[in-house]
Amino acid sequence: MTTTPGTPAIELKGVSKRFGKNFDIAARLARRASAAFGKSPKDLTVRAVDNVDMTIRKGEVVGLVGESGCGKSTLGRMVAGIIQPSEGQVLWQGRDITTHSTQEARVAQLKIQMIFQNPYASLNPRLRVAEIVGEAPRVHGMIPRGEFDSYVDAQLRRAGLDPAYKRRYPHQFSGGQRQRIGIARALAVQPEFLVCDEAVAALDVSIQAQILNLFMDLRAELDLTYLFISHDLGVVEHLSDRVFIMYLGRIVEQAPAEEIFARANHPYTQALLAEVPRIETRKKQFAGVKGEIPSPLDPPSGCHFHPRCPHAMARCSIEVPALREIAPGHRSACHLNG
Repeated sequence: MTTTPGTPAIELKGVSKRFGKNFDIAARLARRASAAFGKSPKDLTVRAVDNVDMTIRKGEVVGLVGESGCGKSTLGRMVAGIIQPSEGQVLWQGRDITTHSTQEARVAQLKIQMIFQNPYASLNPRLRVAEIVGEAPRVHGMIPRGEFDSYVDAQLRRAGLDPAYKRRYPHQFSGGQRQRIGIARALAVQPEFLVCDEAVAALDVSIQAQILNLFMDLRAELDLTYLFISHDLGVVEHLSDRVFIMYLGRIVEQAPAEEIFARANHPYTQALLAEVPRIETRKKQFAGVKGEIPSPLDPPSGCHFHPRCPHAMARCSIEVPALREIAPGHRSACHLNG
């Protein structure tokens, strides 16, 4: 199945992710101790993603922004098919991925690839670069017999690496070079959609610029669609067509990138933008968002942001605000709009 520009590539409908009672060793030990003393163990459930709707159209770059721990990476992994949602649907080109046949699911999994945040941990240290990049396309029959080396060379050149390095191991490369290997690995299976999870966060600023320019060049060359996850609003402003702002598992605002940066509506978005360093504010004293992000084990009632919001009302602690349209293409979840 093919899509035309502007049609949905990925759709999320009411997607939530819960990590349950036995999500780690400490939780299991706590439950056993409670049971030994005859007490009812506390239900420990991490609410990582909470009822998210999102549509990403073919050919666009969507930025997903939020503080560490807000659920961005979990959402990205659900889009990439690495983990399954607890509730809701993930649709690829209009169809729920879970309803695909085995062959269709295999094709969909190849078409959606992920580039991970840590270029030092996301590559197998025991494999040479040629195997890292070429293993998946060889297994899936994408490389004609006898053309393995030339195929790998082409992927490395596309990612800006010298094919002469393909016999080396990951530890012999810098962080920027490793990230390029990760990009080459993702592109080797001919994807249409890339999930980039903080793909430049661990790199030096000069290397970040090179990787970001590479992403934009690949978008034009290969007609790729991106979900670009980041906490760096400057990077998101440079790359994205639309931006989604996430707080404690929920989308609190979404709009075209120019609209978000010119007319942010949600107090959380406004607080994030107020702390973006700019030349004209170089002497400003930055104060950050007040308070700490609450635990996803026990999120606040009502609007999740109300304990830190300077405009919070009584209603905010009781009622969950709906994500409603406040301008064409601009939606925000805040009671102040009501």
